Amino acid sequence: MELSLSFDTMYKACLDKDESFEGLFFTAVKTTGIFCRPSCTARKPQRGNVEFFHNAKEAILKGYRPCKVCRPLEKLNGTPDYIVRLIAELQENPNLKFKDYDLVKKGIEPNAIRRWFLKNHGITFQAYQRMFKLNTAFKRIQNGEKITDAAFETGFESLSGFGDSFKNVFGVSPRKSKSQRIIDLKRLETPLGTMYACAVEEGVCLLEFTDRKMLETEFKYLSKVLNATIVQGENKHFNTLEDQLNRYFAGNLKDFTVPLYTPGSDFQNSVWKALQTIPYGKSASYKQQAITIGKPESVRAVANANGMNKISIIIPCHRVIGSDGSLTGYGGGIWRKQWLLDFETANL
Repeated sequence: MELSLSFDTMYKACLDKDESFEGLFFTAVKTTGIFCRPSCTARKPQRGNVEFFHNAKEAILKGYRPCKVCRPLEKLNGTPDYIVRLIAELQENPNLKFKDYDLVKKGIEPNAIRRWFLKNHGITFQAYQRMFKLNTAFKRIQNGEKITDAAFETGFESLSGFGDSFKNVFGVSPRKSKSQRIIDLKRLETPLGTMYACAVEEGVCLLEFTDRKMLETEFKYLSKVLNATIVQGENKHFNTLEDQLNRYFAGNLKDFTVPLYTPGSDFQNSVWKALQTIPYGKSASYKQQAITIGKPESVRAVANANGMNKISIIIPCHRVIGSDGSLTGYGGGIWRKQWLLDFETANL
């Protein structure tokens, strides 16, 4: 795909630090020999000192070096390897509690990990650990384990402290938690950037890129409609989801089978099911989608329902285009929609 954006559009995107242009181009500065993402926060160069490239490889071959501020060679919003390893250890043993001393011994700067979790999860690493333990304890209690055992086996040192933390997160005491639900949350890495996955007992209920603007609204909707609390933790559907996403991005999977759970109206669910009938590597218009569900007069309502889809890629709203063949809105960004369509076409 060749660059189709004008110089003025790209330069303005750089000045605005606009993340919606991520993946569409890279900015190279002639006077410094450095290339950046469109959203780089470094001081912006003069108009006459920049040139634009479609990908990082082109910039490197032209002699430019990657910026140390925005790190254009890394995945957007990606999870550093050392954090991936820490989270894996917590998943293996929720009883663990990493203190600053433990992090330093591993060669990890505590302030760096604190800033990363605040930016990407809205909480500190210590709070993340506590939430993960509470998630594990919640499920053990739901499965009939004694509250005392669930508390101490997940690393809490006192029942009162466990009870207070539990109530702060779930809004009820451990003894009254049977009527509550939990929505598990996990970050996943993909070639198109980091995604959030949410799942309940029935299946995956959300899969969105972490930079989606409506993400917070979607979280609130799921919490309300399911009477549940979203907490970082593992879920039996996550392994299947990760495996199938990896196979999809490797070009080896065309149809997903991971269980899904899609709370919504009957009309919305009919639209989402119709989306899943659009074949891999093909596309359809909103009008064609409306005809598929037997409501040819409801094109606008179909478009709105597509916009309410919370499970990207698997429920493939990226395969819906305008009647004139143009790319229409996509919550993950038009550049990702173009990438997914090109990728599927190339792997037919």
